[in-house]
Amino acid sequence: MRYVLRASTLAAVCFVNLAACTGSDSKKHDPHPSPRAASKLGQSARTAGADGKGTAHLTPNTVVYVDKTRTHSPKHDLFAVVAVEAANRTKTPVKATSDKGGFRWKTPDGHTVEAGNSKGAEQIAPTGFTDGGPTVKPHAYRVNTVAFDITTAERGGTLIYRDGDGADFRWKIPARNSGTAVPALKSALQ
Repeated sequence: MRYVLRASTLAAVCFVNLAACTGSDSKKHDPHPSPRAASKLGQSARTAGADGKGTAHLTPNTVVYVDKTRTHSPKHDLFAVVAVEAANRTKTPVKATSDKGGFRWKTPDGHTVEAGNSKGAEQIAPTGFTDGGPTVKPHAYRVNTVAFDITTAERGGTLIYRDGDGADFRWKIPARNSGTAVPALKSALQ
């Protein structure tokens, strides 16, 4: 009798361990990996170009909040204008994904705003901060801006960029004017 009890106990323990192991294996193959941690303003990310072709290093380095520009007023309260450096260190051109995902602003309450979400935000092109279209030439560096029309409560959001491989890169953006080019960008917007 003792022998039968031990065998059944052993079988039960093996079954429980097998079930536990099977459950942990399924977590390793999760098709939805956890999101990347948010970087700080001024930190670079190595991103895939449109359709996964090429690599561009993106660095959002300045944010300025303005209640009007030289030619436009926001539909909401403010424009959040972010200067983004793009560098291509390869021998082939790299196209950004502005037309297939591109930049978004996630507000502190979780609402997402697309870049150029109003006529005014769409047309912001400050002198000295707009080097042209989405393609970065080989061995080149350029600076562009991305603008969002937001409410005052939506300051201090998270800038999100979806690259050509579908990966999201995040930067925590301060709620006040910050970065290396604040005076120059404010001047270019007035």
